[in-house]
Amino acid sequence: MTIFSKIIAGEIPSYKIAENEHFFAFLDIFPLVKGHVLVVPRVETDCFFDLSGKDLSGILVFAQPIAKAIERAFPCNRCGLSVVGLEVPHAHLHLVPINSADDLNFNRPKLQLSADELKAVQQAILKELA
Repeated sequence: MTIFSKIIAGEIPSYKIAENEHFFAFLDIFPLVKGHVLVVPRVETDCFFDLSGKDLSGILVFAQPIAKAIERAFPCNRCGLSVVGLEVPHAHLHLVPINSADDLNFNRPKLQLSADELKAVQQAILKELA
């Protein structure tokens, strides 16, 4: 069972943004920038493009309102999307508020946010989702 499956199951706490019967979205606790959200399918599949066609299209439809909420909550040019998939063997996509392509550089140092800062980021996005 991956760390993402444990988060989905509630075995590991997370800063949940949204969920439905197929997908789960939560804050990256080591974000590139404030507002960085992970979107994962509930089905544990290692490679993103091994997901079914229904789940591949469904994850983008699920992510769309979250991306729009991120754009409203955090000043940015747009919400970038990245699929890297090397850190955790569970398909996932990153939604990141960006102003340039370099903002999606995963080799950059990650932020170290406090629990209070993460909660504030979560609340900012949830407010825009409402």
